[in-house]
Amino acid sequence: MSETIISVRNLVKIYKMGEVEVNALRGINVEIHQGDFVAIMGKSGSGKSTFMNIVGCLDVPTRGDYFLDGVNISSLSKDELANLRNKKIGFVFQSFNLLSRTTALENVELPLMYNHKISSGEMRERSIKALEAVGLSDRAEHLPNQLSGGEQQRVAIARSLVNDPVVILADEPTGNLDTRTSLEVMAIFQDLNRRGITLVIVTHEADIASFTKKNVTFRDGRIIRSVVNEKQRNAKEELVLMPVPNMEEEI
Repeated sequence: MSETIISVRNLVKIYKMGEVEVNALRGINVEIHQGDFVAIMGKSGSGKSTFMNIVGCLDVPTRGDYFLDGVNISSLSKDELANLRNKKIGFVFQSFNLLSRTTALENVELPLMYNHKISSGEMRERSIKALEAVGLSDRAEHLPNQLSGGEQQRVAIARSLVNDPVVILADEPTGNLDTRTSLEVMAIFQDLNRRGITLVIVTHEADIASFTKKNVTFRDGRIIRSVVNEKQRNAKEELVLMPVPNMEEEI
């Protein structure tokens, strides 16, 4: 069996709003292994965003345990959480979150700036390799406003790769992209996963979730459905892509 990257046990998250308690998570149990590609689904208020915030070490549970690569985060201080987050997790956001006056290469380098053991030369080398992994090495010196939306998201993906994380978390990574560009981004994720990278994405779109190996659906703070996509899980050498729709027919 492959190594367990994420292990969540009886996870509970309660927010207090004045005298009212909101149960965002109600006893979640999840295991994600090295090489998995998982889609977290659910409507607004289902608990999926709270779950991802905890998995991303941006929040801590009220009760229960979360182990990231064997480390129980509930025992860590804020500084230790930040350090673990920077070393172990790569983030991709819906809005790209690129610095507008900074080149693609410099944007990718940002997570490495917190690692004082890495020289500037190694930082540049690793960032170029990350851009190469998403097919953007020829756009390294371009600013975000010189890139298309899809290219900006590919820069964001490269940035998530540069620290060699144990898992990449992507929050609605295709939410700001058109259909064709969304398919291109999901193809990149599939290719990275085929290379052994573990990915967890939040999406409300079933067609995007169909690219992943497993779909986990949340409702009212609980997991109501967990389904393995056998077609994707069994794909070894070839990417399994949804067909690109005929845009003229859609119109």
